[in-house]
This record gives sequence, C-alpha cells and structure tokens, in this order.
Amino acid sequence: MTEGPGVPRRTALGLGVGAVLLGAASPAIATGGGHPDVAIVGAGVFGVWTATMLQRMGRKVLLVDAWGPGNARASSGGESRMIRAGYGRDAIYTRMARDSLSEWKALSARAGLPIFAETGVLFFSAREDDYIRDSIAVNRQAGLPVEVLGRAEMAARFPAIDFDGIAIGFLEPGFGVLMARRAVQTLLAEFLRAGGRYLNAQVQPPAGERLEALRTASGETIAADAFVFAAGPWLPKLFPDLLGRRIFPTRQEVFYFSPPAGDDRFGPARLPGWADFNQGEIWYGMPDLEARGFKIANDVHGPATDPDIGDRLPSAAALADARAYLARRFPGIAGRPLNEARVCQYENSANGDFLIDRHPTHANVVLLGGGSGHGFKHGPEVGRYAAELVTGRLSRPEPRFSLAAKAEHQARAVH
Repeated sequence: MTEGPGVPRRTALGLGVGAVLLGAASPAIATGGGHPDVAIVGAGVFGVWTATMLQRMGRKVLLVDAWGPGNARASSGGESRMIRAGYGRDAIYTRMARDSLSEWKALSARAGLPIFAETGVLFFSAREDDYIRDSIAVNRQAGLPVEVLGRAEMAARFPAIDFDGIAIGFLEPGFGVLMARRAVQTLLAEFLRAGGRYLNAQVQPPAGERLEALRTASGETIAADAFVFAAGPWLPKLFPDLLGRRIFPTRQEVFYFSPPAGDDRFGPARLPGWADFNQGEIWYGMPDLEARGFKIANDVHGPATDPDIGDRLPSAAALADARAYLARRFPGIAGRPLNEARVCQYENSANGDFLIDRHPTHANVVLLGGGSGHGFKHGPEVGRYAAELVTGRLSRPEPRFSLAAKAEHQARAVH
C-alpha cells in the first residue's frame, strides 16, 4: 500500500531477506515481452500478496511503487504487526486471519530469517463484555484454540503485566507477530524470482472510461489488461473525487522501550502480543523481538495526515500518554529508556471494513485499500480475494468490501 510522489526512476530489484538492492534497469522492464496482464500500483502487503496470487493463477504481473516495498512512509513499513483472530462478532475477519496464518507460516519457513513469531496473543478487559464473549465464541466456531483466563492465572503466567482491575482475558496461542517490512520484501523477492516484474515510478491519477495505460510522472506509459490500485493512504490522491472522502489517513505513533538488562519478562518466551480493552480505549503491544524493544501503541485514530508531507517526529504528548499507561499496567518498564519511536499511518475506511471492489466507471480497475490499522495480517486472504475479483473467479462478493458500503464519516465498528 505504498504509492506516492517521489523522484520517478526505473529500477530492477534484487531482494534478499530483509534487504532491497536497487540497480539500474533497461526501459524494457515495463514493456519487454508484451504488456502485463495486470499492473498493480502499490507494493505493500496488499499489493504483493495480490501479485503473488495472480502469479499463481498464471497471470503476468507488474508491480509499481513510487517509494519502494515496505518503505518508511507506507502503511506496510515498520518492524512488526500483530496477527490475531479475535474480532468480536466479525467472524469474516476471524476466518481471514485463520486462513492467512497458514500462508504466513509457510513464507516464514521458506525465508532465511523469521517472518512469523508464535508468541500467542492475549486480550484482557475489566469486564466480560459482548466483544470478549463473541471473540471467544467465534474463535471456537472457527476451530481455533482459545484459553479463557482469570486474573490470578494471567498474573501468574505473565508477570510483566499488572492485572489490577482486570476481570477476564483470553489467549490465542497459535497467533503472534509478523515482521512487517521483512515480510513484504521477502514476498516480493519470491515474486521476482518467479518471473514477476517491478517498476519504481510515480503513477498519475487515471482518466477515461476504460483504463488502457497508466502514465508516470516522467511521462512514461504502463499498459495492461487490468489494473489494481493497492495504494493505501495515497488512494484519495489517486481518486480524489471517488475516495477523497471515503479513505481517511491518520497519524499513528508507536514506541519501543528498553527492557531492564537480563529481565526476560518482556521477551517472547514470557510475554505474548497483547491488547488491553481499557474502558473503551485499546492499548496494544508486543514483546521485545530481535532485541528491538518492548512495543506499545494506542489504537485510537490519530489526527488526519498527508502521507507525502506529514513529518514523522513523535509527539511529547503521545510519549507521555504511553509512559502513563505503562506506569499503570507495565510498571517494570515504565521508567526505562525509549529505544525508538515510529510515526506511521492508518488508512481507514469509515467503519474499518476493507475496500476491495471494481471502480464504478473503469471496468478493468480494482480498488484495494482501507486496511484501517488491522489489515496487514489479512494480506494473503485479501490478495486471494482481489485476484479472484480481477480474474472473474470470485463467486460470492462480500458486500462489506464494496465501494457502496463506504461512508464519508468515520464511525469505526471493526476493532
């Protein structure tokens, strides 16, 4: 989900695990051997998984991105993302997470460095509300193991957390954390080795009733039979009239704190990924993976942001809020040094549902976005759905993913 302005240039990528090597390429990269069946704008998690699924179907695919796969300004950038199945009554996302997990595990097994860390994911709350009850029930209906835990048992198993005021929790033992940037770059490396093509270029907003070619900022053309725009927070810029009031990029801040030396309570062996349903405010985080630090963030939607010009400096207010939360719930790390901070963005639909639908006037264009902060984990299933839509194989479109279901005022219902 990574399309945006930049200095357009043609590049070929030779990718190793966790590294991108850019080099010059000939102009034939976009046109050699005939134009591709499908051109995908955006080489983030939705774009690369869609490219992979189309490639498995025998399609020739070109990926286009202005900044690079998993880049620092993208929604798919950064180190890590949670993969969990708890979604309250939203069983569609539980099933998508379950089915995506097998693809992530397979990718991790093939990679030289881990993509998936099976830390488990712990949800806990001050009360047993409908979201908790529904999440447990839907997990079980989907055939997923889930452990319902009381306060005393959680305190004994996870000593880094102060469970004061907590009444109930549930653990999803088979889920955990995905290494985000590494995952995108590893998957793109596989796509290229299998004959896929990549172009580093800034794409201009499309025009006309049927799209036959894209134009880049440098005046080049990219012809294809079909196009997928998986451009994340840049979708409103590419389709301002259509999506300018339906996709909402927001500024989100994430912090990594240094655990005490030799203290394994904050490592993946003793701490799962977690989410605290704190009287309607959701804090979440991940253990200290690969010695990067203990990760924490507030899931509340931040202020509106521009993915091109918004600065990436963390705010003193957000850091103070994080430390105040840690003092209450993770006292052993509350006063520890800040290792690093990251400012990224969500690209929200009005209620948090994905957008995966055909453009209303460009019959050969699929719009793909609205990750809404929870989309990364679903990359494989989103890619499968989008590929089936592109190729006409989709037997039952999901109404919730339609453009018609996207409102112009935020009222998030998916968490």
